Amino acid sequence: MESKESNCTDTINGPFVSQIERQQLPAPSVIVIGGGISGIAAARTLCDASCKVVLLESRNRLGGRVHTDYSFGFPVDMGASCCALFDMDGRQVPQQLVIQVGDTCARILKETEKVRDEHSHDMSLLEAISIVLERNPEFRQEGLAHEVLQWYICRMEAWFAADADMISLKSWDQEHVLLGGHGLMVEGYYPVLNSLAKGLDICLNHRVTRIAQWCNGVIVSVEGGRSFVADAAIVTVPLGVLKANLIEFEPKLPEWKITAISDLGVGNENKIALCFDTVFWPNVELLGIVAPTSYACGYFLNLHKATGHPVLVYMAAGRFAYDIEKLSDEAAANFAMLQLKKMLPDSKEPIQYLVSRWGTDPDSLGSYSYDLVGKPIDLYEKLRTPVDNLFFAGEAVSMDHPASVHGAYSTGVAAAEDCRRWILKQCGNLDLIQLVSRGEKTEAEIPLRISRI
Repeated sequence: MESKESNCTDTINGPFVSQIERQQLPAPSVIVIGGGISGIAAARTLCDASCKVVLLESRNRLGGRVHTDYSFGFPVDMGASCCALFDMDGRQVPQQLVIQVGDTCARILKETEKVRDEHSHDMSLLEAISIVLERNPEFRQEGLAHEVLQWYICRMEAWFAADADMISLKSWDQEHVLLGGHGLMVEGYYPVLNSLAKGLDICLNHRVTRIAQWCNGVIVSVEGGRSFVADAAIVTVPLGVLKANLIEFEPKLPEWKITAISDLGVGNENKIALCFDTVFWPNVELLGIVAPTSYACGYFLNLHKATGHPVLVYMAAGRFAYDIEKLSDEAAANFAMLQLKKMLPDSKEPIQYLVSRWGTDPDSLGSYSYDLVGKPIDLYEKLRTPVDNLFFAGEAVSMDHPASVHGAYSTGVAAAEDCRRWILKQCGNLDLIQLVSRGEKTEAEIPLRISRI
């Protein structure tokens, strides 16, 4: 993606821009902070609506937590993206047992709804599961079946990027899941990002440090002292960055906004991608290893089944994901190989490997949001609510599809439309902005190759 950094002309050296200068702007101006899918969607929407938009991204690339790596010579998504299970001794778990325990797990989770209805106070999903098992001894699993149940819990924890004792019973199943089953972007997410970003004014390597609201405008400062001025701004930085107070707001954000940022959880999920020179594993979607606890369980995503490339991706979520980040890349890859060899003792050594570190990455500080135990249910709405001419977008503000790429995209579009309406109200000139209808074809639309795995 070509950065048009030389075209970032809405800069100032001092803290003041006259109203006369502002009136000479050819079109209403908006600064979008964050170059992930949400920020790109917001910038694309406003640009198509004849706004003057500049997008500031702290990294040297677009995408944010959507990151397609080409180190292997082909695309591998290191961010957002039927099974064979093995025990710790490398013996494959009978498929009938996998199916049977899977059905039991679904019944256990269904029973947690009753626990939720019976208690006015919130509790962790793990505590609710314990109550269900105490009430329904027939759901209890022993021996290998217990380990398979722990593997299913491990998979559920990966969905939230958090451990079950941290997930809110009240909110864990309130997401609206899209129809169509699971899919994988065969060519990675970058073709989507690049198409959406075509023609946008993008400034890479611009880490925002301060956002100041003044009069009816905003001044956004970045590392190095450079500043940008506009009528409004859309903040799409990850929730982890907001929680760490890495951006100063002037004036400070209202208390209800600060509380919403604090009360929403940020999970962590990492990937260890292993590239081999040949395929030696079964042609299944997932290769999983069962264990007495969910923490000790694990699984590999088989990219070969979807893309034809000889790659296995080891997935780690929650506390385990942070533990992985304490290792060097080589040590992390060696750990993943130890897990693989427990299942397939004759596994070959990888020729290359990649390791993500979303939890300690200063530009993300986590993977995606989840509901903490005992917190209010309106946090997503409060996080989404604008503060005058500051608008907020990203997966963490999506009430229907949090922790997802499509949730982040839709909030970017929604924030852009809210921003557009605010500008129209301020200037009172409907001719200044003509929003592109969602039903129209735009040049950003491209055919996608999606593999149903």
